Amino acid sequence: MKAPVFSLAVTASVLCMCLSYTLRSSVSWVVSSNDVVEDEDLSEEVAPALLVDGAGLWKRGYPSSNVLGDSVESPVELDKQEDGNVAQLSSRLFSYRLEKGKKSTSGGPPPHQETARTARYIAHTSDWGHLATISTQEKIKGLPFGNIFSISDGPVDNSTGVIYFYVTPMDNTVIDLKDNPYASITFTEAEGEFCRQMAYDPEDPRCARLTLTGKMVEVAPEELAFAKEAMFSRHPVMAKWPVGHKWFFMKLELIQVWLQDWVGGVSLIPLEDYFKATPF
Repeated sequence: MKAPVFSLAVTASVLCMCLSYTLRSSVSWVVSSNDVVEDEDLSEEVAPALLVDGAGLWKRGYPSSNVLGDSVESPVELDKQEDGNVAQLSSRLFSYRLEKGKKSTSGGPPPHQETARTARYIAHTSDWGHLATISTQEKIKGLPFGNIFSISDGPVDNSTGVIYFYVTPMDNTVIDLKDNPYASITFTEAEGEFCRQMAYDPEDPRCARLTLTGKMVEVAPEELAFAKEAMFSRHPVMAKWPVGHKWFFMKLELIQVWLQDWVGGVSLIPLEDYFKATPF
């Protein structure tokens, strides 16, 4: 057999063998609709089976129906509509809305001279912030320790200026707060599109940053319903987090509002002015 003919025969054999194999992404899991139990706790063992690598992974997120009212379609109803589409299921459980409903603040930040309103704007439009505490960890005890937290100052149409958190006692930051409840949380306007559109570096003074300092306290029972609405309406995935982690709500009782939104110095905004202002 001549060499070219032999090479073609070998290639054809390899291709035939490959017909029986399927390439899969190393970050994908195959699950049938029967493997998914709605409204169960998403433990570490269950969650990987739902993390399907799909193009729509970050496109849709649905709030818990017991938070936003019965008009929201239940996950079971959505499963029927989508006929067991696992990629869509994973996006409902693990993603946020792309359309965050911030139509009332879509016109951009207030003029930088309106410092109290700017501070409220940043606090309301931020979905997360950097929380700094005094560490209780053995190697860095007494030193600053920073951590990222999802936050909300209220539903998109109801800004309060009060920063709410949904936390677990297993978190190092929460352990720190039990020893010393005082903390600072920092937000940056670089989270949104404004600084990118203006070509401002995150450290540029014109790309505003806000630091709120105060005392972290557990939300009182009479305020729990609002805290739940505030957090779960903005971060619907939280409603599915494992209950075994003993999540609870906290808020920041403000002592100081620090803002830099322009060149030439910073603004210390009186609490009265901060709470009187509106981000809308």
